[in-house]
Amino acid sequence: MAQASELPKTSQPSIAKLDEILTSLKEQGYTHALGLFLSSGISGFYQNIQYMIEEYEGLTIAFPDTLITSAPLGIMVESVFNWRDQGDDFAIIQDKLAIQISHTSAFIMVDDLDHLVRGGRLSNGAAILGNLLSIKPILYFNDQGVIEVYEKVRTEKKATKRLIEIIKEATASGQYRIIVIHGNAPEKAEELRQHLLESGVGMDVSLATFGSVIGTHLGAGSIALGYIPVI
Repeated sequence: MAQASELPKTSQPSIAKLDEILTSLKEQGYTHALGLFLSSGISGFYQNIQYMIEEYEGLTIAFPDTLITSAPLGIMVESVFNWRDQGDDFAIIQDKLAIQISHTSAFIMVDDLDHLVRGGRLSNGAAILGNLLSIKPILYFNDQGVIEVYEKVRTEKKATKRLIEIIKEATASGQYRIIVIHGNAPEKAEELRQHLLESGVGMDVSLATFGSVIGTHLGAGSIALGYIPVI
């Protein structure tokens, strides 16, 4: 993929498959369903499925906008199961999830600016200038779930240091799970995890890899730091 002039194409999940799942849940006697999907800021899937909420009589459905993706989204799913297992009802689960979503984000450092050019997310001129100046843009999910540039930092070493500072500031109050997510860069990810632990952000720092869809857009060598509150 690093040598390809064009990136592999990605597509939205199947709405027909979701319809099949919801229909099956209704037939099995379930009364409530909660679906968590990619941020509306990076995928049109969220908007495309809103009509389905009222389509299944007797089945109460909620599709909250997660405003995030990758490992933090997976932890949200785990949280929902945990709250259900401890006896929380549907309304309480939605309230807790809303709080969790509002305090979750991720900051991303892309290794190869040329990869963003091939993905149509950066001009060729900007990439050339960025590479000449050793600029490492730090991206993040804003409060609308859209990926934007947070800061532009010179050199990877300084960008890594800045990432740690950002995460420390963001998680200073409360208990958070922090995830180092990487695109085929396990050694770099483990080194960053150790720096985080040494910086005193907490002991709950785990590793994860980007899935194929996110990996396609960010490229090999990319690193993200996600954080999500424990509720």
